[in-house]
Amino acid sequence: MKPDPADLGSDGRTKGRNGMNGERKLAMFMDFENIARGVKEAQYKQFELKLVLERLLEKGKIIVRRAYADWNRFTEYKRPFHEWAIELIDVPQSRYSGKNSADIRMVVDALDLAYGKTHIDSFALVSGDSDFSPLVSKLRENDRYVIGLGVKSSSSDLLVANCDEFIFYEDLIRDTKKTTLLRGLPEKKAEAMAQLIDAIQALQRENKETLWGSMVKQTMIRKNPAFNESYYGFSTFSKLLEEAAKQRIVSLERDEKSGTYVITALTEEGGRAA
Repeated sequence: MKPDPADLGSDGRTKGRNGMNGERKLAMFMDFENIARGVKEAQYKQFELKLVLERLLEKGKIIVRRAYADWNRFTEYKRPFHEWAIELIDVPQSRYSGKNSADIRMVVDALDLAYGKTHIDSFALVSGDSDFSPLVSKLRENDRYVIGLGVKSSSSDLLVANCDEFIFYEDLIRDTKKTTLLRGLPEKKAEAMAQLIDAIQALQRENKETLWGSMVKQTMIRKNPAFNESYYGFSTFSKLLEEAAKQRIVSLERDEKSGTYVITALTEEGGRAA
């Protein structure tokens, strides 16, 4: 059985489910008390964990997920954090330890992981606290890529400047606007196309110059490990891309060398094909 061309790289060789060269392996460390305070000050109803993880999954595979706080103060968040497989590190506050005890524990754990797990090449620090600036510098000194993420109003300019890149929580909220591209499509097909659009937008945010079909599919699987084009009625991923082109959601070209599809554009204002 021949492989689906959309599962081939630009050199024509088959890529595994997680075998795309250059996929980052991330460790996420969250200073939840800082984030919760920032969300409250910005007057958001609640912290949307799903938005944070979905954006980080665009960067690569999250190997380690840890969140630090006095969890007796945030019991309403325990269930959703467990559902997203995040390890809750409980650091109870006391008049002796003060607020920095969670920060110190997070720094020690992050450095321990950096020295002990060399396959983890990227760290996502979900906090805006300037106290983590020395940690960022040490991680970068050890050739780790550092992504910061925090609420703008409670994020230190020093921390933002020290990171390789910084994502503001406010931008994640703005990016949740619904697309108009899927109006009138059957529910199952619309669901597949929504995941496709989401993956393409993720890669565009990462400034990928060439959007290979295999790259897009890998991003879709990373964001939703249960994704399978056959569930949505497509025999191959190439057929899904062809349907997206037919519905004027994307523009496609075939790479002459490998025969694989390249997505050349995502329609911004189109709808269903006539």
